[in-house]
Amino acid sequence: MVYLDNAATTYPKPPSVIGKNSFALVNYGANPGRAGHKLSMETAEAVYKARKLCGDFFGAKTENVCFMLNCTEAINTAVKGIAEKGCHFVCSDLEHNAVLRPLTALAKTHGAGFSAARVTESDEETVMNFNRLIKPNTKAVVCTSASNVTGKILPYKKIAALCKKRGVCFILDAAQGAGVLPISLSDGINIICAAGHKGLYGPMGTGLMITDGKYRLNTIIEGGTGSASTDPLQPEFLPDRFESGTINTAGAIALGEGVRFVREKTLSAIYEHEWQLCSYAYNEMRRIKGVILYGGFTRKNAPLFSFNVKGMSSEETASMLSDRGFYLRGGFHCAYLAHKKLGTLESGTVRFAPSVFTEKREVRAFLSAVGRIAAG
Repeated sequence: MVYLDNAATTYPKPPSVIGKNSFALVNYGANPGRAGHKLSMETAEAVYKARKLCGDFFGAKTENVCFMLNCTEAINTAVKGIAEKGCHFVCSDLEHNAVLRPLTALAKTHGAGFSAARVTESDEETVMNFNRLIKPNTKAVVCTSASNVTGKILPYKKIAALCKKRGVCFILDAAQGAGVLPISLSDGINIICAAGHKGLYGPMGTGLMITDGKYRLNTIIEGGTGSASTDPLQPEFLPDRFESGTINTAGAIALGEGVRFVREKTLSAIYEHEWQLCSYAYNEMRRIKGVILYGGFTRKNAPLFSFNVKGMSSEETASMLSDRGFYLRGGFHCAYLAHKKLGTLESGTVRFAPSVFTEKREVRAFLSAVGRIAAG
């Protein structure tokens, strides 16, 4: 088996993450922060340590790290939390549905509008396109760090500087960037939304919303927090404001270990390993007759790319690869805007996405399989 669907979820997980998750399930069985007994306090301490690891990694205060179920929940919490009646948002034309659908929903619930900035090969032109779309009623710019279809990296640091200059909140969807690209609140980002189960090597069902605290967000979920329990109103302070109910405790603790793993491997080493594998695969696939590649692949790309085989749907190609032991995703990758831009709304694409554990010999075997499929 060769797993190349790491843009969806990284697999395998580091042994230390698996061990930490198992240890937490066995040893931290009480609700964190809900009682004064020893087990609850020990669990709360373990969660705090994981929260601090995540905060340090993204340049945030520990209390401004909110554990979520996934990046999608984090984006919904941020976008819907900052929205007002009749407001406006700016996104890119490469967004995942985790951004597009909340913005579309806000059009119905809040009469909010949104505009999609065109991403080009020129970072300067891309930033200018964002700038042109910001209006007096724009509440936030929300965009991906890198496309989950083409791997195209957006100039998010320059967009952050633009947002600061224009006085609007900048929300970054770091699903494809966290754990691979350098992302920090110190870059001027106001809110980072990240998946725990992708480049941070945590378990499924984990995510992060990390804020610099400059913008007050309304809540979309209220409930028990273990704090201010005699007040019927949701607490204002973080992280309690956005962590109603029991969090995925073992998952959060294991996510902290995933962040530690990434930190020790270093972002630069992870990116270089994965990028070199992608570059090798992309350039070799250019030589295979019948293979269609999308988006180009340069140093302005996160380590993933999309392709198709002529005469086949992406699902058919992915199924044939699966039969040969190569696991990739075919389809639309929950990214309507990106496929509209690429002109692949009918076919979708097959996505190649290695991880830190992928070996070059596995990529060679994958290329051989693609060659046989393309040859018919």
